[in-house]
Amino acid sequence: SPLVRIDRERCILCYRCVRFSQEVAEDEQLQLLQRGSSSYVGTFDDRPYIAPFSGNIIELCPVGALTSEAYRFRARPWDIEDSGSICTLCPSQCNVKFTVRDERIQRVLARDNADVDNGWLCDKGRFGFQMINSGERITVPRVGGSDTDWETALSTAAERLQAAGSRTAVIVGGGSSNEEGYLAQRIVRGALGGSAVASTDPLPGDRLARLSAPELSAKVADIDKAESLLLIGVDPLHAMPILDLRIRKAVRHSGLRLVVASERPTALDGGAEETVRYAPGDAAALLEQLEAELGPDPAPDGPFRADAEQLAGELRPGKTVVVWGERIGRGPNGAAALDALANVASLLDASAEGAGLIGVPDGANGRGLREVGVLPGFGPGFARLEGTHPDLDEIKDGLTNGELDAVILVNADPVRDLPDGPGWAKALNQARTVLAISSFADESASAADIVFPAESYAEKEGTVTHPDGRLQRLRSAVPRPDAVRPMWQVLAELSARLGHETGIDSAPEALEAIASEVPFYAGVTHDELGGKGGRWQEREAASAFRAPEVADAPAAAGEPSANGGLRLGTYRDLWASEVTERNAALRFLTPAQRVELSVADAERLGLSNGDEVEVRANGTALRARAALRGRMLPGTAFLIEGTSEENANALDGARTVEVTKLSAADKIAVVPGGNGGSGAGPAGPGREAEEPAGSGFGQPTDSGSEAAQ
Repeated sequence: SPLVRIDRERCILCYRCVRFSQEVAEDEQLQLLQRGSSSYVGTFDDRPYIAPFSGNIIELCPVGALTSEAYRFRARPWDIEDSGSICTLCPSQCNVKFTVRDERIQRVLARDNADVDNGWLCDKGRFGFQMINSGERITVPRVGGSDTDWETALSTAAERLQAAGSRTAVIVGGGSSNEEGYLAQRIVRGALGGSAVASTDPLPGDRLARLSAPELSAKVADIDKAESLLLIGVDPLHAMPILDLRIRKAVRHSGLRLVVASERPTALDGGAEETVRYAPGDAAALLEQLEAELGPDPAPDGPFRADAEQLAGELRPGKTVVVWGERIGRGPNGAAALDALANVASLLDASAEGAGLIGVPDGANGRGLREVGVLPGFGPGFARLEGTHPDLDEIKDGLTNGELDAVILVNADPVRDLPDGPGWAKALNQARTVLAISSFADESASAADIVFPAESYAEKEGTVTHPDGRLQRLRSAVPRPDAVRPMWQVLAELSARLGHETGIDSAPEALEAIASEVPFYAGVTHDELGGKGGRWQEREAASAFRAPEVADAPAAAGEPSANGGLRLGTYRDLWASEVTERNAALRFLTPAQRVELSVADAERLGLSNGDEVEVRANGTALRARAALRGRMLPGTAFLIEGTSEENANALDGARTVEVTKLSAADKIAVVPGGNGGSGAGPAGPGREAEEPAGSGFGQPTDSGSEAAQ
């Protein structure tokens, strides 16, 4: 494959790689072909082995017949040393070993931690290290587009932020450490007296706190022994890949009863006892109906009565883990959805041993950032703050209309990653001061007046918090290049120049400062976390957790009529990120934009699989290719967020769209996106959009099969 090389003369036909493909990843691409002395490992019709977990077979091979294309012939065993840390390229937060030679990372291996990842890695984590040594990386501070020294950069930043004062906002990206998020919010709230603090995972804080209560939190390992699992609003394959493998293992080996409720088909549908589709924005209505079905009183009739009855019949109170995508908390019905989820958790006795909730955020450290205070209206430890606290949309509007003068972007690219990318581009251009902390000149950093070079995840010292509450320690594996400095140190110094001394002089002291303000982190240290971390819910300090009172949510509003159009949903593709584009080994996986449609809608609109189409809403149009899905809910359409071109975020949160086929005169060349777009993936051109025959558990599904294959 493009990532794995096989030397057949070494192969001893041990079958380990084939068993991984069939029994763990369940992509079932690898087979033992021919018979007797002619046997060999291969794929059907010699198609390349492309799958989200393909790199694991390199570590499984006992004789070195399978090697990494990216590492092959790069070093001898005596040339290298290993350094353990955490991968922060997605919320899985897998434990990894960096192979280092001459102070450069040469490969990434799994570091066993059964409570987190069972020793597996996805290909994004395994091959996403090349960007660390990219020639395009920012390694010195910049002011006004020109390289400068730290003294000038810090002095300029302090001067401009001091001038902006309380009219300063901060947005922290999900890849940031707890220490970076804590210090960033402390600068705005402490040094500048402002209140505009947000992360790129925008959800109502009071409800997040309620769902984060220690008694409701399941650990990843609970999935192994649970009797039933409700998966709602998320496809783990794209959002948290290693969780996908964990669920497959439990279904296959432990008899877990899996039920899936989602807007679009997931890679786990084939192994589910029941699957339910709901339209974008209808998660609240489904959860409210499920709450009624689980309750003691007869459930009233509703649009999801039959679906909720099916789900309820498979769930076992006191023995159920609920894996939920935090995206269900967005939009006008988000608060109602989270309230209904909390009530469902109560009815399922989620506080019982081995049961509970696991929320899947968009960002790798989404949970940790909100617990250390990167949340509108809430400080560290979910302490409610007085006054007005703008959310992300209000920050964007404030920068545009002049109510806010400055914004600090900490590992955040709102132009690419947040709804209304064009609106964010305008807001950053209107702001008087934009300070970006970034490794690359991404779309947002390009608009910055001041840029601080960020550390890569392999260079950081600090901590992150897993979605199940496990605090894990980041360790530096390689030296920081050129003028790159520890970001906790830069933020602490910036705070001091603004007249707010933090007293933090090391990464352990930064964690101590967090522990002093977050009651349920109290007393935690780097030494306690060690190499495998620990869940704060299992520490004595967890008893100090106090969720703020939750105000009544507005009743779930009805979704607008499509009026002949389609209800629009968006999702994150595993490969639609800067990580894919900046790593030579992964670049072929970069997805081109496509619009997923049901077969019925495609027939009504006169579309065939692979047709070039225009998707229009709110006066904005995107071009994409039609991708037909056999299990898609009719009346809905889905686009990918975060693509480098034709980004779905440009549609400004549209609820409905019109999809029309492009005429010959309007057509443009669409660059094939490898197995993530319309190009030739492992199954040939366009194969990823077909309905696989007998799509069972472990087979590529009609959703996301670009990754499953």
